[in-house]
Amino acid sequence: MRRLAPILALAAGAGGLLLALGAAASPADDASASAWAVQITVPGTAVPVGTPALTAPRNGVASGGAFAYPSDGSIVSAGSTTVSVSSTSGSRPASEAAAALTVVSLFGGEIVADAITGNARALVNGASASGEPGLSVIDGLTILGKQIAPAPNERVALGTWGTATVLAEKSVAGHGPSSGFDEAVTALDVVLTAAHGGLPAGSEIAIGHAEAWARPTGSATGVAAPSAIPTITIATAPGPAKTVSKPPTVTPKLGERGYVFPVYGSVAFGDTFGADRPDVSGGWHHGDDIFAPLDTPLVAVAHGVVFSVGWEKVGGRRLWLRDDVGNEFYYAHLSAYSPLAVNGAIVNAGDVLGFVGDTGDAEGTPYHLHFEVHPAGLLQRGYDGAVDPTKYLDAWRHVQDLRYGDMAGWTPRAVSAAAPKAGAVLLRSTDISTASGLDPASVARSLAPAR
Repeated sequence: MRRLAPILALAAGAGGLLLALGAAASPADDASASAWAVQITVPGTAVPVGTPALTAPRNGVASGGAFAYPSDGSIVSAGSTTVSVSSTSGSRPASEAAAALTVVSLFGGEIVADAITGNARALVNGASASGEPGLSVIDGLTILGKQIAPAPNERVALGTWGTATVLAEKSVAGHGPSSGFDEAVTALDVVLTAAHGGLPAGSEIAIGHAEAWARPTGSATGVAAPSAIPTITIATAPGPAKTVSKPPTVTPKLGERGYVFPVYGSVAFGDTFGADRPDVSGGWHHGDDIFAPLDTPLVAVAHGVVFSVGWEKVGGRRLWLRDDVGNEFYYAHLSAYSPLAVNGAIVNAGDVLGFVGDTGDAEGTPYHLHFEVHPAGLLQRGYDGAVDPTKYLDAWRHVQDLRYGDMAGWTPRAVSAAAPKAGAVLLRSTDISTASGLDPASVARSLAPAR
């Protein structure tokens, strides 16, 4: 499949959101996606400043680490940035884009957020296409000292110098050479109506942009969707052939209630399942990366048994959890384990198993948990029986209200039993730490009763 021309058309101006829809797709392209984390558009400049854009049809994920503009971050800063795009063709084309940031600050703290995620999805069902903003969220948003509960397309006045639009969404049906659907989201869009913080009037700061487009496949290019997960043998030279599998496209019910989100506190993540990963089995990304600060607690998603705790070259410090109905969950790149992370340990949902890190092949990337879901019904496929965890993560309750005793699952709980009677009573003690081993008399002096 040919690569798309850039999807994103940047639009600057005091009144316009950076949501210009319009993918320059060829008639052979049935799905496309684009995402970027930060774009700063200044009037009179030809090229916006910010993070690179990622486009599909080729799936991909990019972790940009921290971002600051200018170098001191006085206008925009972020602790970590991650973008991902994916698209699939066949009888049911679909695409998804995501841009995620953590610890975001604008204008020296006038606008702050713990985590920002822009997410857009488009898919085809029969002869029609549709879309949705997906998991577009802003956690811990504060604007000019006031906490904001984000609502789609909500506009917030920024004193006398600008406006902010949160979770800005735009949908266009009928886009492209045949009936398609284009969904775009910018999680936070700031437009200056007056000069502020070193930027002139008319400047725009757009954060967490994602756009996805899909259309029904034409009869000339339609390909029947496979009924089973195929494998493709790719010849390599020199060396033996490499077997590459295709990711499952199903989302089976796991058969239990009470699942919880695997990372405690504020996080950022997008759907990176199926992206190219030449260094792992199958050649594709088997899970989602959930970004959070170093040593953020990782919790058991369900009641179950811990197994395969230890080091692995790609996963670093990793472990597996098997729930009561046989589903298995994989945690990778941990910085450290909790005392509950031992083979055979039975844990409850919400028990702390370890902490966010960057061990294994994640060294040098933003700290994150690589998380996988392996349903019981697909375990016979081995490691390639992993399914896209995004829908499960979207649905599971995000645990933020654990008591300390539950977080530190190894902490002994208080008991009401009375203490045993003393067998001896200490009447006096003497500190001999000042005595010198080279002066025998110093020991006698230290033992002498104090006056």
